[in-house]
Amino acid sequence: MIIDKLIDKIKETENPTVVGLDPRLDYIPMCIREKNYDKYGKTLAAAGESMKEYNMAIIDEICDIVPAVKPQIAMYERYGIEGLKAYIETIEYAKKKGLIVIGDIKRSDIASTGEAYSDGHIGRANVEGELFEVFKEDMITLNPYLGSDSIDPFVKDCQKYEKGLFILVKTSNPNSGEIQDLMTDGAPLHEKVAALIEKWGEPLRGKYGYSEIGAVVGATHPKQAERLREIMPHTFFLVPGYGAQGGTAEDLAVCFKDGIGAIVNSSRGIIAAHLKDKYKDCYDDESKFAKACRQAAIDMKNDLRRCI
Repeated sequence: MIIDKLIDKIKETENPTVVGLDPRLDYIPMCIREKNYDKYGKTLAAAGESMKEYNMAIIDEICDIVPAVKPQIAMYERYGIEGLKAYIETIEYAKKKGLIVIGDIKRSDIASTGEAYSDGHIGRANVEGELFEVFKEDMITLNPYLGSDSIDPFVKDCQKYEKGLFILVKTSNPNSGEIQDLMTDGAPLHEKVAALIEKWGEPLRGKYGYSEIGAVVGATHPKQAERLREIMPHTFFLVPGYGAQGGTAEDLAVCFKDGIGAIVNSSRGIIAAHLKDKYKDCYDDESKFAKACRQAAIDMKNDLRRCI
């Protein structure tokens, strides 16, 4: 089961960190961009190739110290087909390096549309009986707002292909409460969603007692996270909001049980570390920027382990 493989990787690296591969052109060193501008012009192809090279350099530096990466598909979709090529090639490279890949896609739809999303991301695309794995993520994020019939196609593919899900419950953004905290039948909506996720995951529990169906629970809401851990004892948490969004290691400690139970995301805190004065001494040449990313990942690991 993929959830067991993820936990095994966390135990192996002693690090519950997932690195968000959310590239922006202004994060990418000019030496990479200029090389691709010279080759392709200032085009979408140059942008896509630059993102891929940037990601690969970071993956090379962190693949032995973190268990997983999480590319956010919107950062690639903005550049159309060229960006999606970079997304797919980044995933393939990360998996070749032994990393678990969580595709941050936040999809949601019903019936044949939901099936199509699932076929492309964690299932198989069927062309006249020939089956193709397209995006190749190990796990993906989903939005549950359309209800269980929007989740069912993905659950079926999880069972069939040993894939996993992280479903939005309580997100880290400041205005999440406008909808997620609305009271319904005496409890906030996010608690109702949490109970559904725990139920959906019952048939998909692995050797550590956690389900293939996980939950997204923000580090910026520690009181709610503590309650959600009570409601979802068998649900693995993907925790955004650490670092740049204000969540601390102390805040997210409630997401863990006996040192496992969650994986914590950091995106720009790691992949843009080379732009921070704190990490300038980690490299002596712009092309070696990823060494700063490695040190930032080590610092995050040490900070998390201090509290969990």
